[in-house]
Amino acid sequence: MSYVFVAAGLVLLIVGGEFLVRSSVALADRLGLSPLLIGLVVVGLGTSAPELAVSVEAAITGAPGIAVGNVIGSSIANILLVFAIAVLILPMTSWPVMVKLDATVMLLASIILLGVAQLGSMNKLIGIGFVIAITAYITTTYFYEKNIKKKRDGTLHEQAADEFQDIQFTLPIAIIVAIGSIGILIGGAHLLINGATDIARSFGVSEAIIGLTLVAIGTSLPELATAIVAAVRRHHDVILGNIIGSNIFNIFCVLGVTASITEVSIEQRFRLIDAPILTVTCLALLAILWRERPIGRPVGLFFILCYGAYTYYLYTT
Repeated sequence: MSYVFVAAGLVLLIVGGEFLVRSSVALADRLGLSPLLIGLVVVGLGTSAPELAVSVEAAITGAPGIAVGNVIGSSIANILLVFAIAVLILPMTSWPVMVKLDATVMLLASIILLGVAQLGSMNKLIGIGFVIAITAYITTTYFYEKNIKKKRDGTLHEQAADEFQDIQFTLPIAIIVAIGSIGILIGGAHLLINGATDIARSFGVSEAIIGLTLVAIGTSLPELATAIVAAVRRHHDVILGNIIGSNIFNIFCVLGVTASITEVSIEQRFRLIDAPILTVTCLALLAILWRERPIGRPVGLFFILCYGAYTYYLYTT
């Protein structure tokens, strides 16, 4: 039954997350919000909703290893797995300056997380600080891209909003679907946490390992689906914006909100192994983007091999 719970939880998280984003985008559009604000806030928060639901549920139910492992593991998987698969489908030749700036913020967020991890826990004060950080990021990015809009048509986050507007809802339907999606996310997170913790106990592995792998990959599936669709449509900007934005929201928003609700302990392995690996991974992606050279399939293959080696290391040690 544990495997059934995990499978059902993942399905509910994917379905709930997808419909939450689409209904929220439709709702925001009906309320007259700008495409830039929709892409930056609504899509950013919506695509991180599965991670948020799982991490909050895990922290409240006494499984901090899954809560922290989910965020770190999902962020690593976004780069080494989701980005790599997208590059294998569609090699990238160019990207806007905003992508490089967002990637710099992503690296800074990973460094801050690495520093906080050394404390051994995240209390409510740190959680509130993380929430303030994501608010500052959203505000700064909004005004920066709004200024860019005056100079040329389209911005990175407006394009992200466009990816989720192929399904249209009326205002009442959007509200109903959004509320229902939240309920689905909560139910999916509950099933996933229960099943994952039981599997961890039965195999004698830590909850941290389950959070870094099984749960992390599961909550990254919405990003993977978005990246594949964007690759097929040849939207380089959306692929990078989705992955980088998701990592920023994972660290500052998901962990911030979770720690604001309840203190989250951080295991030693996160401080010594996984958080440093996340920082190195973010640095590698940033370096590739700042070089401004085409990103071909060999890079994608190398990243996938790195992710395979990382996963193998987790389970053999």
